[in-house]
Amino acid sequence: MKNKKVCIILTIMVILIVSVILYFFYKNHYKTINLGNNIGKSEKSLEEYILNISSYEANVTIEVKSNKNSNQYVAKQQYADPNIFKQEIIQPDNIQGLTTIYDGKSLKIENTNLNLTKIYEQYQYIAENGLCLKDFIDEYKSSETKSCKEEENQIIMEVQKQNSKNQYISVKKLYIDKSKKKPIKMEIQDINQNVLVNILYNEIKINSTKMEDILAFNMKIISEGI
Repeated sequence: MKNKKVCIILTIMVILIVSVILYFFYKNHYKTINLGNNIGKSEKSLEEYILNISSYEANVTIEVKSNKNSNQYVAKQQYADPNIFKQEIIQPDNIQGLTTIYDGKSLKIENTNLNLTKIYEQYQYIAENGLCLKDFIDEYKSSETKSCKEEENQIIMEVQKQNSKNQYISVKKLYIDKSKKKPIKMEIQDINQNVLVNILYNEIKINSTKMEDILAFNMKIISEGI
């Protein structure tokens, strides 16, 4: 009789242990499934946030590579919708102060240190150089060859550029910090995946720059008759 009671108690304990194990397995498995869904939603949400940037101001390091050498620049970039873009070179010293301003119609290139100004009226959008973050956003929105993936603590948005024959000729990659929700860097690669341009966003403020702020310096020069 005593042995029978022991068997019953052991059986109940085994059932309880198995139940607990199954419970925790189910609970952890459920969390894993939900975690996957949350990552997907977070990725999509961050992608939409980047695509809806209306203005930004950034301190950037730009590295331009060629077969023979590599040149590095530090610059301040400002953009505001619909198409106002300004870039001022901070380093190197020999071209410090070189500023490019596109106001939607005209391209203005000036050097504040040398007091030189050149204006190109009815200039086609400066997006050709691809250094403006907004250029990437516009290309991403209109492209059919794009992707967005998660890699550790980053979101990588990629867009492929094609020629008129739909042949792949280059790719742009934008790396975004998930926790800060800010771009870290942008790469422009050639067909062989060689990095042609690397832009590091040392500091960036999003959706706080006004068009008037970007053009204020330009209007001051005009009013002074320079």
